[in-house]
Amino acid sequence: MAVLLRLHRMRPIVNTLAVVSSHEMSGVAESLATRLGLDYLKTPELEGAGRYQYFLRLDDQGLALHATGANAPGPIRCDFVGGAARHRRLYGGGRSQAIARATGLRVRNALSIADLTAGMGEDAFTLASLGARVTLVERHSLVHLLLQDGLRRAADAGRIDAEMAAIVARLQLFNADGRQWLEQVPTDQLPDVIYLDPMFPERRKSARVKKSMATFQQLVGTDSDAGELLLLSLEKARFRVVVKRPAKAPFLADRPPGYSQEGKTVRFDIYPLRAIAGGT
Repeated sequence: MAVLLRLHRMRPIVNTLAVVSSHEMSGVAESLATRLGLDYLKTPELEGAGRYQYFLRLDDQGLALHATGANAPGPIRCDFVGGAARHRRLYGGGRSQAIARATGLRVRNALSIADLTAGMGEDAFTLASLGARVTLVERHSLVHLLLQDGLRRAADAGRIDAEMAAIVARLQLFNADGRQWLEQVPTDQLPDVIYLDPMFPERRKSARVKKSMATFQQLVGTDSDAGELLLLSLEKARFRVVVKRPAKAPFLADRPPGYSQEGKTVRFDIYPLRAIAGGT
């Protein structure tokens, strides 16, 4: 899609985030820091690293976000090649998965899907592995960088793995606000399905979110405007809008869906607009 979008700046996290790297990647990392307007620390332990809440580290494993502090989680990176992504791709159940049913991929596997709150890209990668052409739209520049790095490493893996190469070819990434992206997409290129998984603050004090998610909420913030994005999505999607929610969460924007798929921890709210015809 030929959509012109401006790069979202990182100003809110300047002075809380610095770039570090392995010695071999120092030149690339320093250029990255300059482009982002962030400090580059050659020797973090000697350069007042305590001033920073987070490091963006570049090494031979790629780009990763590190939180500082005694109870900080391990590095946060996009990994579409190994770990949970590999297990889900190989053993996740294919088009019998709940996300496939929710998005309509059990009916037609060649759908175009726009994930307008892409985050770390796990669901988008799953949808692409099931045959969909997926556009990932992520407005926060830091998250976009992590996604970009994960897709780069997945493309590298695709040089020796034809299946991975095919999945990556079905993924397209934009650094943009979801509403802006939708407003600029030509009518004849609007997605069949719009997928939303907005980030919200944890409402229940007793609930425990993963440390990595808590780190993201602190750094990136929450999607307080997700209700507006849902309303615009309902105007733009060809067939349906799907909203992923915690199982006990209220409907987004207090807008009841046509129906829901409920699981133990996650619920998919489906807003059908038109029937999806079968086919490949």
